[in-house]
Amino acid sequence: MRATDDIIAIQQLLAAYVFAIDAKDYDALDAVFLPGATVDYRAAGGAAGTWPTMKAWLKGALASFPLTQHLIGLPLIRLDGDRASARTMLFNPMQLARPQGEDLFFVGCTYVDDLVRTADGWRIAKRVETDFWAKDAPADLIAEPA
Repeated sequence: MRATDDIIAIQQLLAAYVFAIDAKDYDALDAVFLPGATVDYRAAGGAAGTWPTMKAWLKGALASFPLTQHLIGLPLIRLDGDRASARTMLFNPMQLARPQGEDLFFVGCTYVDDLVRTADGWRIAKRVETDFWAKDAPADLIAEPA
């Protein structure tokens, strides 16, 4: 029964991430990541670093996107006591604000996460984006540097 509870808790944590990102509620992500977590968005042209650095980076990197919708698939979760790993596919329509209008494009990737059980529940200790792809992304779109 504990394994089922853990899987549901991790699924809820991964859902909390995408809802917070799309709401641009970056403070809510403090309950998703460990304070010292490492996050690597370089596959998508982004940055990598520890959670506090990446939290600040996300605010700037996503500021030009008035609408995003991070749609995740059912994660593949492997439990190992108080540690777990998860692989979660992402499909993400994004709207980029431009002076001449808005560009809508699509990106996707796989989130590869290492998770740890804490006194406050499961948290992501490490996240790496892999298998990145884009459809109809503006040619001049440049990721915000770290």
